[in-house]
Amino acid sequence: MSLSIAGPVTVLSSTVLRLATYVFLRWIPGHVAPPVILTAFAIYATSFFYSFTHTSPYEVVADELDIITRDTIDRDDSDEGEDEVLIDAETAEPLQEIDVQETIVLEEKDPKILRSLLTGLPSPSSLFWSGVTFLTNVALLAMVADMVYRAPLFHPSHNLSFVRLGHVSENSAKLLVREPRTSEHPLRMSYRYAGESPDDGIRDHDASWKHPHNSIDVDESTDYTGIFHLTGLRPDTTYQYTASNNHTGFFVTAPRLGRTAPRNNDVFTFLHSSCLKPRFPYNPLQHPLELPGLKHLARLLPSLKAHFMIFMGDFIYADVPKRFGTDAETYRREYRQVYSSPQWESVSSEANLPWIHVLDDHEIANDWDKNTTGVYEAAVDPWHHYQASVNPDPVRPGATYFTFDQGPASFFMIDTRRYRQPFDGTDGSYGESQAETGYKKSMLGSEQLKDLLDWLAAPVPTGVRWKVVVSSIPFTKNWRFGSEDTWAGYLGERQIILEAMWDVGLRGGVGVVVLSGDRHEFAATSFPPPTEDKKWPISATVHEFSVSPLSMFYLPVRTYEQTDNEDVCVKYMPDGNSKFGALSISTPATSDQSELRYRLFIDGKEAWSHKILTPPVVHGSGRGKDALWG
Repeated sequence: MSLSIAGPVTVLSSTVLRLATYVFLRWIPGHVAPPVILTAFAIYATSFFYSFTHTSPYEVVADELDIITRDTIDRDDSDEGEDEVLIDAETAEPLQEIDVQETIVLEEKDPKILRSLLTGLPSPSSLFWSGVTFLTNVALLAMVADMVYRAPLFHPSHNLSFVRLGHVSENSAKLLVREPRTSEHPLRMSYRYAGESPDDGIRDHDASWKHPHNSIDVDESTDYTGIFHLTGLRPDTTYQYTASNNHTGFFVTAPRLGRTAPRNNDVFTFLHSSCLKPRFPYNPLQHPLELPGLKHLARLLPSLKAHFMIFMGDFIYADVPKRFGTDAETYRREYRQVYSSPQWESVSSEANLPWIHVLDDHEIANDWDKNTTGVYEAAVDPWHHYQASVNPDPVRPGATYFTFDQGPASFFMIDTRRYRQPFDGTDGSYGESQAETGYKKSMLGSEQLKDLLDWLAAPVPTGVRWKVVVSSIPFTKNWRFGSEDTWAGYLGERQIILEAMWDVGLRGGVGVVVLSGDRHEFAATSFPPPTEDKKWPISATVHEFSVSPLSMFYLPVRTYEQTDNEDVCVKYMPDGNSKFGALSISTPATSDQSELRYRLFIDGKEAWSHKILTPPVVHGSGRGKDALWG
């Protein structure tokens, strides 16, 4: 290697190292980055030390040559002799001798501090600044290693002990408990009335502790988790619980079905978001399990008065930034680390906030479309123990999709991963080829699709004014990057579902909303009925609110674009490392329509709000309803 090669190689490798590290720590912690960064550093270190050891700290500022000619003299060493000038025999001239003297003036090179710090090159003359620029790149490599390895190696959270709220209905509550200390086994749960009940405040309440359950034993087979299911509760009432492992907290039961919340000024509020990754964006001073986005949520929860959080998947990132294994324990550790975050209690037990969950790809592997093969069973083992076990009851025994009614809304939480057919290079539209072969590409599978369509067609209980479909991935096809992983790759099945949703609006009185996440951006999209088909009124329009992440990265690259009038962009706000939505349902006394107000919070501040109304109940059919309405 020569200096002419070593210099550019040093600059290039240092630049790649620094840019890749910045992207990895601040933009996206992809698994590709660490090998690139390590390779760049190895090249950089080699070329840096070659340049450092082969570069002189001095430069020549002057170089003078003095040429002196003189007669050649034969000197006689005797005391009496005289020096004699030598004569050239051919020319008879005195012989000449030439004396060449070179004078070189050296000066220490400028240290070129700024160049060294910016490019990673060693300083020409300063050992100190050479060390600073080299150690800067060493520090960047150390930060990457810290991000990748510190939490898995030093914070496996085996000793995690906690209790969290799952689904809380008007007359029951599910609580998850984890306790690895065998000295605390078996586990018991007690609860008592702990406040006023606006629903039946005229009655006396028994505030004594209740012990409704036999004790439960937990062991390694469930990662030391267990479930307590409290029943026989009263609507819209505050209760206190305490577990035998010294965890205590409060919860409020849901209002009566079909009613809003009297204690919250007759407004029923719930939250939704997705995507969590500890310590991102990276900060070396943070705890390795820090979830900065939860700080924003915790600060806002007292004013929001939410009944529950719907978390739409990517609660863990098993494959980001590096997959450490494919066994159940590797996946279990990821869940333990999130629940061990210093911020978790502030948005869970301390805030009395129930969390319910759907499954998405990063609980298994990125863009998962392989059904129950491969790593699926190992991946969903902890998902069942930590998440699904305290969800609402599944629609069918053994299913991983759920439905429940609460207050003025009915919910269907679909599973977009377990039942889908793999991506086949098409958008999944149902055309002539599907009619000929009988093959219809499906995300939901036949049973889940039937259950969803039956739920959409079913009448709602009195007072329920909204049907909410929860999808881990966007329903809109407007996201152009990775669209095959969203409903954009299953348009035929999506069309069937949309028509069933428009039928709900056609009947009037009940609105349909889709909630989704996954994209690390926010977009509100409407799906109006086709103008060429007069079957459905415009008031049957379906609305989707897609929001994420709760605490993770976003990219400064725009990937959402409306290209037709089928999926209409209402609002697109991609930036922000922490986003969640709050949906508040109310029915004004002077209106026959229920109002849903959506509020978007980005990095702790309300960034946008929007209101929609349920379709009116009017006579007529199709577009005639629009004419009658106005």
